[in-house]
Amino acid sequence: MRNSGYVSNLNISEKVLIGIVRAAENFKRIHSAIFRRYGLTFQKYNILRVLEASENCQNNISAVSKIMLVPGANVTGIAKRLERGGFIIRKSDSMDERITLLKITPKGRKTLQKIENEKDKDIAIILKGFSNDDLLDLLAKIKLIIKNNRQLT
Repeated sequence: MRNSGYVSNLNISEKVLIGIVRAAENFKRIHSAIFRRYGLTFQKYNILRVLEASENCQNNISAVSKIMLVPGANVTGIAKRLERGGFIIRKSDSMDERITLLKITPKGRKTLQKIENEKDKDIAIILKGFSNDDLLDLLAKIKLIIKNNRQLT
């Protein structure tokens, strides 16, 4: 590889954080291409995964927003598009009509199943060489970074 004249002046802490961001961006780019083949964006896919993992495959917009770390207004817009595509149903909570519930449809669950094998193959390649203990340790460290990051906001 030819030297471009660039010499990094980043300290190790900056290199680690930038490395995490680059890995996340590459992951998102690669998987977004998979999701597009099924009529989804990365965020639409994530909402479906949150709903799939929620009790009765449903949750309210506020909870989904909190889990995904995105504003509720963003989730509302994405949910409308998911509903138009037949992936979810939006309905008012019977206990409080101000609360909108999102529920994954059979089409949404079937789409997640179709994506799973392809996604899991790619993840296995990305995490090749990591033991389960390595992954648990890495996850704990990433959670600590996220926790520490909250102190800045």
